[in-house]
Amino acid sequence: MDRSPAMNHDRDTLIAAARAAASKAYAPYSNFHVGAALGFADGSVVTGANVENASYGLALCAETVAAGKALSEDWCGVLEAVAVIGGQAGAVGLGDPVTPCGRCRQVLNEIAALGGSDPVVWCAGGDTVLEMRLSELLPHAFGPQSLA
Repeated sequence: MDRSPAMNHDRDTLIAAARAAASKAYAPYSNFHVGAALGFADGSVVTGANVENASYGLALCAETVAAGKALSEDWCGVLEAVAVIGGQAGAVGLGDPVTPCGRCRQVLNEIAALGGSDPVVWCAGGDTVLEMRLSELLPHAFGPQSLA
């Protein structure tokens, strides 16, 4: 499997964008801030932060917020890279790397399928950056091709 970095996005720059997004999280219940940055082939970056709700099941993850922003702004293209970082407010990125949850993996798969890509996913925390392809995070994914 190709493990090279995404063509148009620097790992550290995309992680920095995710960290900046995490600072805008609305997380009054968990105090756990997560930021995500989606890097597209045209060089654009769309970010999102988690948004909690008193009805916990209605919370939105950072990756889903970023995906919703990208799709609602009529963006359509190739998703090359995703960066995710999280942690307690004031300590984002100091703990273990945060990976996308199952729902977010599915949402990212949908966007990747639109552009026919298998983006690299960088999950940052402490001195570690986990690097893997989305297909490694979500093998045998259900997607648009499953509905044909």
